[in-house]
Amino acid sequence: MRILSGIQPSGPLHIGNYLGAIRQYVALQDANDAYYFVADYHALTSVRDASLLRKYVSHVLIDLLALGLDPDEVVLFVQSDVPETVELSWLLTTVTPMGWLEKCVSYKDKVQQGLPAEAGLFAYPVLQAADILLYDADLVPVGQDQKQHLEITRDVAERFNHVYGRREGVFRLPKPYILDNVAVVPGLDGRKMSKSYNNTIEIFEDPASIRKKVKKFVTDSLPVEAPKDPDTCPLFGLYKLFAKPADREEIERRYREGGVGYGEVKTRLGEALIETFAEARERRAEWVAHPERVAAVRAAGAEKARETARKVLHRARAACGLG
Repeated sequence: MRILSGIQPSGPLHIGNYLGAIRQYVALQDANDAYYFVADYHALTSVRDASLLRKYVSHVLIDLLALGLDPDEVVLFVQSDVPETVELSWLLTTVTPMGWLEKCVSYKDKVQQGLPAEAGLFAYPVLQAADILLYDADLVPVGQDQKQHLEITRDVAERFNHVYGRREGVFRLPKPYILDNVAVVPGLDGRKMSKSYNNTIEIFEDPASIRKKVKKFVTDSLPVEAPKDPDTCPLFGLYKLFAKPADREEIERRYREGGVGYGEVKTRLGEALIETFAEARERRAEWVAHPERVAAVRAAGAEKARETARKVLHRARAACGLG
């Protein structure tokens, strides 16, 4: 199976990124033909500082390597290092009905969050379709909020295949891969963890900062002795994703019986987060100390990605009469 997914370098990676995407990347890399990329073209809709974007791209590459992606097992690359992406995006744009894009929930959500209603944001799903179709992906690990975009990718591919009348089809139709139990990761305010809400905990921020942030997690005012519902508490919802099984069961029992305070759970959550990423933090320091190794991984990934992309783009160009 060929796996394809990308992650935007629009800021430091947070634990929602890890649970919703990166953990899947690592789990899928050994038994599959995996392509993972840093989506810097997409980041242009929100990051308008050139030096900051370069910094974010570098940091995301390093973070992915530190979190367990093996450059000998996967093709790890930066989106803009494969210019074929933009050409395919235009070919797909010419057959994509406006109505499909107008129905995209994510566009409406982002405009409501304050992003300007620009053409790049509106056409985001077409560029995403190019990302996926350019590598003949079979399976695409995505968050629940990206499922609609993958459906549009399939629709665009089918329409292109139909318009240009190829019996065998120009593009392979991908399928989503979603872990439903971590589809929504609670942020510090109880809403979905997102940079847009400024409620994230970064994976590699300083341990002291993690402890401080967790202390700010929003909870109700129930006293220590009062029973609490672990099924509806966002704090416990986040804690259970990182706690050891025995610790999780203990806290859940004490929630239901009464006798556990939110302060204790916040302290345990902070320590669980720090412990979970301790080894990755050490690996990250090694990569940071050797930027030449990061550059070599990036160059090798771009070369492999472009080799695949050229073949698919050639099929698409030939189908619609270019060249």
